[in-house]
Amino acid sequence: MKIAFFEVEEWEETYLKEKLKKHDLIFFKDELNKKTIENIKDVDIVSVFIYSKINKQILNKFEKLKAVVTRSTGFDHIDIKECKKKKIFVFNVPNYGENTVAEHTFALILALSRRIHKSYERTIRGDFSLENLRGFDLKGKTLGIIGLGHIGRHVARIARGFEIKVIAYDIKKDYKLAKKLGFKYTNFNNLLKNSDIITLHCPYNKKTYHLINSKNIKLIKKGAYLINTARGGNVETKALVRALAKGDLGGAGLDVLEEESIIKEEVQLLSKNFPKENLQNLLENHLLLTFDNVIITPHNAFNSKEALQRILDTTIENIQCLIKKKKCSNIVK
Repeated sequence: MKIAFFEVEEWEETYLKEKLKKHDLIFFKDELNKKTIENIKDVDIVSVFIYSKINKQILNKFEKLKAVVTRSTGFDHIDIKECKKKKIFVFNVPNYGENTVAEHTFALILALSRRIHKSYERTIRGDFSLENLRGFDLKGKTLGIIGLGHIGRHVARIARGFEIKVIAYDIKKDYKLAKKLGFKYTNFNNLLKNSDIITLHCPYNKKTYHLINSKNIKLIKKGAYLINTARGGNVETKALVRALAKGDLGGAGLDVLEEESIIKEEVQLLSKNFPKENLQNLLENHLLLTFDNVIITPHNAFNSKEALQRILDTTIENIQCLIKKKKCSNIVK
């Protein structure tokens, strides 16, 4: 097969060449567009990221294209209807960082519970005093997980190792999973009232916009901690700032902020096309940065070498499924 890859870095090119030795591979650092397509009209497969817009005009240029394989979860940069008309398969990468984000969630929880960030700041200045560094045990605490999808399930698994009681809220309930992982489902308000730590693992949509807001944040147990590694828009920033200022919340661990609406997919952050300066300008004076009981990481929860390699492994798997004519669960319908 002749396969063209767009928006690839050097390490990705090396990895793909090793795994797809038998095929004719072409690599481009830039996105697929009207200019770059002139050199690859005869390819069988094209693999892209979200900055390559695969529209009708682009698709008409290909002579024998069999599949578009996107190295992303989202696929709104591809004209799915036109691909179906032309009998071109579309594949995506539905999941790649479930355990990665779950581990980062616990990194934030542990940093807050043992005041790791403040301890580190102090010791690099040569100050080894323990004043105001007293933390708290996780054992015996109640963790409320909002969203029991791929990531939320990993969080529940990890929590068992700390002997944490887990309660969960999700629209869809899997009681077999609850029994297996030892957690109990509850309603949303009850979770807010009874959790020592609340962590969000739900998608961002109209229903989850400001899921935590100025009205229901008052229900949260006084002194509880809020963790958000999902999407910034799931939490109303003004409500969070107000609750922290009043001392109603014990603290917060945030990998995402509401102003990050320009981010559609985490891996965008690693792309040379992503306008990092715009994001920096939005966040550099953020009020949440002034609280010493708030830890903010730069939307980094997904960013492990294993997670990024899984994107390529899934891409390779998708390509091989097409070549071998096997069924693939990653095909976009």
